[in-house]
Amino acid sequence: MNALQSFEERLQQELGSVVLGLQPVIRALAIAVVARGHVLLQGAPGLGKTLLSKSLATSLRGVFKRVQGTSDLMPADITGVHAFDAEQRQFVFRPGPVFADVLLVDEINRAGPKTQSALLEAMEERQVTVDRQNYPLPKNFLVVATQNPREFEGTYPLPESQLDRFMLRVDLSYPGREDELAIIGRYGSTDAHARSENNETLQALDLEAIRQAVEQVHLAPELSGYVVDIAAASRTHTHVSLGLSTRGVLALVRAARIFAGMRGGAFVTPDDVKQVAPLVIPHRLMLAPEALLEGVTEQAITQQLLDRTPVPR
Repeated sequence: MNALQSFEERLQQELGSVVLGLQPVIRALAIAVVARGHVLLQGAPGLGKTLLSKSLATSLRGVFKRVQGTSDLMPADITGVHAFDAEQRQFVFRPGPVFADVLLVDEINRAGPKTQSALLEAMEERQVTVDRQNYPLPKNFLVVATQNPREFEGTYPLPESQLDRFMLRVDLSYPGREDELAIIGRYGSTDAHARSENNETLQALDLEAIRQAVEQVHLAPELSGYVVDIAAASRTHTHVSLGLSTRGVLALVRAARIFAGMRGGAFVTPDDVKQVAPLVIPHRLMLAPEALLEGVTEQAITQQLLDRTPVPR
């Protein structure tokens, strides 16, 4: 068992003891942690998104912070502010919740565009600028944002530049009957969040060593060409007005290499690309007006791209 397999297995055991029936979601989070990418969780309220994010920070022995998206949330509420310290007789920087290992931005689309843009620099450059001073963020900084796609009143859709900074988008659905019965048996008489805080954490992880293991997974030039062809097809699709960016191409390649390593493979196959494509591509596609009128979804277009792009041998 290689380092990537071991990491995912331990994360599945740790998080799976707190949140039930979310094995594919936990694998997506494991990919994001290794790739130092950010995750957008999309689903109805009450599916365990906050509990999952808090448990992830606990498993990584990291600092967890939470921000609730509201219309009156200001950028300084996230990044921090300089406040006057009477004892020191000078302005001192008071860090905001963005200075965490795992930052949960709950209902991100309820925050205004100005506040949403405060995360752009943090997500891409892993630093924040306040009053013309730069402050670095923790090296394992990870944003987990949530949004409810069924509510549109009082929300501000994320712009393309923001969506493109999320490496993965994971769509959460309601648990199956057996999983929901197990949840009742586990948390019917106890508080889930209190239980997660008492949970044993993983031993200290060397994430740098785990990330170096990705370099051992071979990526053939033909596979690189395959990913580029998928991106090119998205940019010329009749139902797409804005296709996959170069950042999206890199995210697809990184996710495929990590996925291949987690299944124990020594090289990336087209099937690895197809497995992670639904996590990487759909939220990066801006649909044309006719696609919205015809009811075509980003997921359906992603599947069309995979079906139509010739697979290398």
